[in-house]
Amino acid sequence: MVFKKKKKKVPSGFNSVNEFFDYLYKDENLIWMGQNTNHLQHDKHIEHALIEAAKKRDYCKYPPPEGFPELKKLILKDLDLDEKTQDIQITASATEALYLAISTILRQFNNTIASDPGYLIINNFANRFGNHVKEVPIYNDECEYKLTPELIRQNIDSETKLIILIDPLNPLGTCYTEEEMKEIAEIAKENDIYLLHDITYKDFARKHTLVANYAPEHTITIFSFSKIFGMAGLRIGSVIASYELIDKMRAGVINDLGTNSLAQQAGIAGLESKELWIEDVRQECFNNQKLIKEAVDETPGTFLPVYPSDGNMMVIDVSQTGLKPEEISEYLLKEHKIFVREGNYTSKLYADRYIRISYSIPTQQVQKFRTEFKNAILTLQERKNSK
Repeated sequence: MVFKKKKKKVPSGFNSVNEFFDYLYKDENLIWMGQNTNHLQHDKHIEHALIEAAKKRDYCKYPPPEGFPELKKLILKDLDLDEKTQDIQITASATEALYLAISTILRQFNNTIASDPGYLIINNFANRFGNHVKEVPIYNDECEYKLTPELIRQNIDSETKLIILIDPLNPLGTCYTEEEMKEIAEIAKENDIYLLHDITYKDFARKHTLVANYAPEHTITIFSFSKIFGMAGLRIGSVIASYELIDKMRAGVINDLGTNSLAQQAGIAGLESKELWIEDVRQECFNNQKLIKEAVDETPGTFLPVYPSDGNMMVIDVSQTGLKPEEISEYLLKEHKIFVREGNYTSKLYADRYIRISYSIPTQQVQKFRTEFKNAILTLQERKNSK
């Protein structure tokens, strides 16, 4: 099987996707609601750790290939996982952890169960190494906008090797209950398949359950520093699984001279200081959600499929406005410097139904979105009707 990566659509006014994101990155006045990065992390422990490590010129040395032992222990402690049964590999981002796990698990005759909507980059990895990905439609009330145990059972066959659980789910913000996780764990054990549990957004959730607690030998847990720690640009994460499985993964590690040492020091500082700042970040996110809901409630033709969200992002369904998500995102960016993401980034089946917005940004910026969203819909509708 030859895997071909789908070419990304270039936004209007730019020559390439890279040029577009370079423009976004350098605009200091941009309201950043299009990537689920956290701009509320103002604690100084992470910043000081980076500065001190740089002053000592620690970047001149290669760090340990598996990651600093102190960092590995802190991650397992944060997740309350037993280091006697679970091993960990530090990686250059959660994305690298996903790639490492999937390339180790899948073979060309295997298939994977995932959801649509979902984080399509993971599906692309699975398609590259496995036979195919069953992208199960979940954009409906009946399944509560998530890949339920019932849907998993309906889609398993003899070649299923992997189930992708993004929890909370990007883009919808749905989260699994403890009972659902117990049932999914039993499915994995009964069928001898792996669960890829991407917990990138877990710290924004009201309550979160690790499936590794119920199926440790069948679970691969993906941990990220990009979101709650506000360290997206440092590119650091980890993959956690049984000792046997991590040993297999290490045979495919590309960064065998270690992951960015400054990022690891920042990760240590973030985990050690987490209790000092996490509730402030979470509370501001919860409050920001309320402002967004007010804006949506005032805008005819729009609604929130999932509210409240357990991530730092949510979906606004705009399918009844007569407008395309691309029209709305382009208008908000060009007219108001508000960056949001259209549905095609996270869905093949429902790309024309929604925009995705993240709200781990200062409340005054969310207030601007609250004002401009309704105006944007009305203005675009008037323009369309006047043609």
